[in-house]
Amino acid sequence: MPADKVNVRVFLGADHAGFKLKENIRQWLKERGVEFVDLGVYSAEPVDYPAYAERVAREVGNAGEGKALGVLACGTGIGMGMAANKVRGVRAAVCHDEFTAEMARAHNNANLLCLGARVLQTGGEALKIVERFLETGFSAEERHGRRVKMIYGLETRKPKQAAKKRAKK
Repeated sequence: MPADKVNVRVFLGADHAGFKLKENIRQWLKERGVEFVDLGVYSAEPVDYPAYAERVAREVGNAGEGKALGVLACGTGIGMGMAANKVRGVRAAVCHDEFTAEMARAHNNANLLCLGARVLQTGGEALKIVERFLETGFSAEERHGRRVKMIYGLETRKPKQAAKKRAKK
């Protein structure tokens, strides 16, 4: 599915290091008519990235399965990814090339893309990654669905249940 045919809302966020990249992505989405919500930052003033990761992750997680995607940008993408993955229902993936963006969606049903503005040297490279992420759907293969359900189980299982499950194997 081409990025201009994306039928879900895209939530954007960044910290100060990812501000310029987020603005480029914002403009790119606007030019393609993709529905998006920009949750900040709105300048390059220093901020704490977990707050912006949480804003975007909560929107994506609360939207329901298949209803929203997110894109976060910081210096490396790593901090945003770590913070976003603490939110229930979010499967954030740090991607630095088109292949990993495609596999994150197709095999892991990632719903939030994290980009490193200091890692990706050109805006064009980042936009190709965003496009690949948005245009790729989740695989219909049973093994991928089973594995994503297992990931969801990690969010809902109590620690003692997890220990018992490990002990049985």
